[in-house]
Amino acid sequence: MRESAAERHDRLLELVRRHGTARVSDLAGLLGVSPVTARRDVEVLAGKGLLDRVHGSVSWPAAQPAGRQEPPDALVLGLLAPSATYYFAEVIRGAHEAAARAGARLILRISDYRPEEDHARVEGLLAAGAQGLLVAPGWRRPQDPAEHGQWIAGLPVPAVLLERQPGPGTPADALDRVCSDHRHGVLLAVRHLVGLGHGAPVLVARADSPTALSVRAGYAAALGALGLSAPRGAIDSVPAELDPEGFEAAVGALREAVTAGATAALVHNDVDAIQIVQRLAELGVRVPEDLAVVAYDDEVAALADTPLTAVAPPKREVGRHAAELLVERLNEGFGEAARRHLTLLPRLRVRASCGAPSGVRPTEVGVPGPGRGGAPHTLA
Repeated sequence: MRESAAERHDRLLELVRRHGTARVSDLAGLLGVSPVTARRDVEVLAGKGLLDRVHGSVSWPAAQPAGRQEPPDALVLGLLAPSATYYFAEVIRGAHEAAARAGARLILRISDYRPEEDHARVEGLLAAGAQGLLVAPGWRRPQDPAEHGQWIAGLPVPAVLLERQPGPGTPADALDRVCSDHRHGVLLAVRHLVGLGHGAPVLVARADSPTALSVRAGYAAALGALGLSAPRGAIDSVPAELDPEGFEAAVGALREAVTAGATAALVHNDVDAIQIVQRLAELGVRVPEDLAVVAYDDEVAALADTPLTAVAPPKREVGRHAAELLVERLNEGFGEAARRHLTLLPRLRVRASCGAPSGVRPTEVGVPGPGRGGAPHTLA
């Protein structure tokens, strides 16, 4: 199976983290890619603040701003993430910024969406001195929390879950957590499309991550809340580079839905949405003239030929609030303080793929009004 860019980025980050500093030419050899590809990967990761780049070499970024030294007794926060690219790059950045503001050091380990390795990665963070943990397990399937998440509730240090919701009543459900409200994000998208005169959109979505599963659940909830019926069953989406036949089947199913009268689609995620729109154009289906499209994630949606309207989960804010909560727990003591479940609301960024006039600046739907400042709402 061909390695994706995200998987290669994670390997590159792990190599730099392990060595501290490395030449880009050496990284190319270790990764088995051309120097041009290695330089391009480094530029992407440095642009996201995940690496420091100087004169042909890269290094792991300091946890503190330049010129600022960590005190000997600085808090050490450990972060387990399933990836350091795409969605989780912004989560990590938010946590890193909050840790730096608090005078804490953030150390990172990547599970590469292998939930069976999560526990060992966390043990590595604890061995490296982590006094508290930010944990985003690499769950992909509905059964993963039960099969690979029992250890989380028994951690010996304070822990905050990131973008993960264990089953109700499970021990891990009693931990602090900070999540995006993906159901709300889907509702924003569906309500926007209906407000433009479309019927219920076709859902094109993956089923290989907690976000994907939440988007699917949110779609059913949104249709129920708005009194709508799905025009057809959800179309299973797959990465084009990993499963070309599956990708073509998804595009074909969506084209058939358009032929049958569908005029709108919600696609998770951005990369899939861009590639699907490109392929539809080759088959004679135009966006937005024949099909209005909303993507979910808003990582690269704005860069499509026809900029895609997209739901934008508050990824950076998730990382920031989680790190701030963990620092608060460490400063106050583990004790019996009431645990918190913070849910942050996504926004809808409206662009041309839904028929916005050319030259009009993108707008946001779901932006908090004056005086509310984007604060999360707290769930019981």
